[in-house]
Formats: sequence, structure tokens, C-alpha cells
Amino acid sequence: MSDFRSYDVSRAGGVTTVQARNKVLRNTYLLLALSMIPTVLGAWIGVAAGLTTLMAASPGSSFLVFMVVAFGFMFAIQRFRNSAVGVVLLLAFTFFMGLMLSRMIGYTLGFSNGASLIMMAFGGTAVIFGAMATIATVSKRNFAGLSSWLFMGVIILLLASVANIFLHLPALMLTVSILAIVIFSVYILFDVQRVVNGGETNYVTATLAIYLDLYNVFVNLLAILGIFGGNRN
Repeated sequence: MSDFRSYDVSRAGGVTTVQARNKVLRNTYLLLALSMIPTVLGAWIGVAAGLTTLMAASPGSSFLVFMVVAFGFMFAIQRFRNSAVGVVLLLAFTFFMGLMLSRMIGYTLGFSNGASLIMMAFGGTAVIFGAMATIATVSKRNFAGLSSWLFMGVIILLLASVANIFLHLPALMLTVSILAIVIFSVYILFDVQRVVNGGETNYVTATLAIYLDLYNVFVNLLAILGIFGGNRN
């Protein structure tokens, strides 16, 4: 993962288009796997440090901080995507996302079967990723047309999530989680195919996009499993 260039889709220094795309895809998967380490570390530190209680005490402020810091990281990653700084920022961002995940992890661990639910959510996310990535790689259909619909879906999810911070409606939370799993599963398909088709030629930004897809699938799958399968002591 030492070459940070965005490859030209027609020819990249004597490397054919297919080879260049395969290299971007391979590096994306490697960096994606590496990003899981700071995510898990951040979640563990967050739970151990008691961030769960702090975030639960002030959900509105926590959400605001999350949005500001997250978008700041994403802007910086985009800015430095062609250098090693972009990789460092991406890994720092995944650590931060792990910290933010600690609230849900801590809540889930409050169930007697909490560890099993977390593993089920992780396994389910892996299955979804495997299925969507496979379709994106082998399908001849172009899914680029889904972009505007997916973006609209994310906006609706964001507005509904903000509203539910104050409304606390279980039915709305469940609906948002189900829709989020569907939307971000399709986003995996869309983002992986962009790399396969040469629409995304930088593996740092490709990793960021797919990481966010997986993160959202995992969080919402874990929420649903907690609602229907969580057992209190």
C-alpha cells in the first residue's frame, strides 16, 4: 500500500487498466481490513473509560460532536488522499468511530447474551459485504444510476435519526434501522463497483466510503438484534 496515486483509467505508467483497477481494489480491501483494528480498539477504550454513560447523558450534544468531528475527518482524508497522511487520518478516523460505537457496544453488553449479539451482527455484516462485493464484481449491470436515490435515502435517514433523538419512538428507531441496513447494503454494492469499473481510482477514499457503509450496516443490525434478541439479566 505504498503507492498513493490515483490511477488514470486508460493507462497508468505502463500498467493496464484492469491491473490498475485490481490494484486499487486489492489495496482498498487491505486498508479496510486494517481499519478494523483501530475501530475495535476505540470501542474497547470507550467502554472501559465509561464514554457510554457520558454519551447517554447528553445524546444531543454527543450527536453534534460526532457530526462535527466526523465531517472534519472526512474532509481532511479527502484533502490528503494521495499521501501517507491520508492513511493515517483514515485510521485515526476509524479509531474515533470506534469510540462513538462504544455506547452501543456497552449497551449491548448489558444483555446476558450481549457478546453473542455482537458476534452475530459482525457475522451478518460480513455476509452482507461478501454478497454485495461479489455482485459488484461479477455483475454486468451498472448500478451508478442508484446514486441519487441512495443519497436521498441517507438524507431521510439522517433527518429521522435527529428527530428520534427528541421523540424516542421505538417504532421509528426500528424503521430507521431496517431502512439503513437496506440502503447501506446497496451502497456497498455501489461503492465496490465504482472501484471495479474505474470510477474510484484512489484506495484511501474508496476505503473510507466502504468503511462507512459497513459501519452503518453493523450498527443498525446490532440495534435490531438487541431489540428482538437481547436478554436482560
